[in-house]
Amino acid sequence: MDFDVVIGLETHVQMATNTKCFCSCKVEFGAEPNTNVCPVCLALPGSLPVLNEKALEYAIKASLALNCKVHELSVFARKHYFYPDLPKGYQISQYDKPLATDGYVDINVDGKKERVRIHRLHVEEDAGKTIHEGKYSYVDLNRAGTPLMEIVTEPDITSAVGARLYLEKLRNIMRYIGVSDADMEKGQLRCDVNISLKPKGSDKLGTKVEIKNLNSFRFVQKAIEYEIERQAKILKKGGEIVQETRLFDPSSGKTYTMRTKEEAHDYRYFPDPDLIPVRLSVKQIEEIRKSLPELPDEKAERYVKEFKLTEYDADVLVADKERAKFFEEAVKVYNKNPKAVANWIINELLGRLNEASISIEESPVRPEHIAELVKLIDEGTISTKIAKEVFDEVFKTQKSPSQIVEEKGLKQVSDEGEIRKIVEEVLKNHPAEVEKYKAGNQKLMGFFVGQVMKATKGKANPKLVNKILNELLNG
Repeated sequence: MDFDVVIGLETHVQMATNTKCFCSCKVEFGAEPNTNVCPVCLALPGSLPVLNEKALEYAIKASLALNCKVHELSVFARKHYFYPDLPKGYQISQYDKPLATDGYVDINVDGKKERVRIHRLHVEEDAGKTIHEGKYSYVDLNRAGTPLMEIVTEPDITSAVGARLYLEKLRNIMRYIGVSDADMEKGQLRCDVNISLKPKGSDKLGTKVEIKNLNSFRFVQKAIEYEIERQAKILKKGGEIVQETRLFDPSSGKTYTMRTKEEAHDYRYFPDPDLIPVRLSVKQIEEIRKSLPELPDEKAERYVKEFKLTEYDADVLVADKERAKFFEEAVKVYNKNPKAVANWIINELLGRLNEASISIEESPVRPEHIAELVKLIDEGTISTKIAKEVFDEVFKTQKSPSQIVEEKGLKQVSDEGEIRKIVEEVLKNHPAEVEKYKAGNQKLMGFFVGQVMKATKGKANPKLVNKILNELLNG
């Protein structure tokens, strides 16, 4: 039996504000436990929350970037549950009147565009953190009150790869618009997965299983792949899927039961009496819309039109805000061959950075280096082969390509008379190969080119070498 996979994601994105959602305590990763707290986030009697205006602005910005409808009226609600790291006994969130609904994100899965609809985006505060050590448990309330956006998709995702691509796109958009660093390692982007299987072509949804607290894109994909396999085995044997919450163990690559869930939780939501409803005007929303930068999809489309890049190259470059910035800075320095600039970044630089485990912001090869390297090739000063040697040297020393070419004497030989003498010498030294070539073995042209390049230590202009060889062998 074949199955259709149905996946929906709930993602919490921490907003990059300096202070918390409803008080003026600092938001700071790695601070000493319980140092960034006050009566409001500790829920001391008599303390009252005040909405952080910047958090609201960031959430509106994110909603618009995700093509959502931002509502002129939204209401904060109390979501009740009891846990040691939730001082009030409830979380300030939004329920029936969220900030935004009905958005979408387009992803490219195996060359095919898929649309993931956004069901809702709402603002809420984070809880604290419980730390378990042996027999003891500790509570750190530094995170309590940190502003979050919860972004909930429709069950539109149909594969583990699609889920990963959606999350990567979501993170990229958040970084482009500057509302979050969305760093999973720091807990700034956290994801819960809802997944079910149904018989292929059926309209009836299967029983949903939730996988909680996935903290890397790779783990999201691995957890979903395992869960698809686990559920398919049970269904093929005639068994039933239990509605439950599961956790993913990265060491085994498997999910395991955290708790069974027969019915949905009753959080006893009601409007928070300490916070007035959020009322926005169309003018306010439109002003924030105008402040949005060029988003990844728009930028990729522009790269294809303006720079004549392939869709693939454009997607690779815009997949990271700093990478796109690097490309644009290089093209500003030398704009005559943007395709070659893109190729050097994608095919050479990204691989080297990955090997060295460093980000493009820390790259020893700067945009002006790539621009200069491409210019040297285009002007015939160096060959592509020599350019790779120069690139390696730039990566090691951070010297400019021109300086390296000068110091190492790597300038391409473009003197036709000089190259002609070398070609004639090569042909003279290989009479048997010349005879075979003239008898029809055209593949030997590569041999002759190689011999000339060897004689010139790779510095002969390849176009001239090929031109002269053709004249002497085919003339």
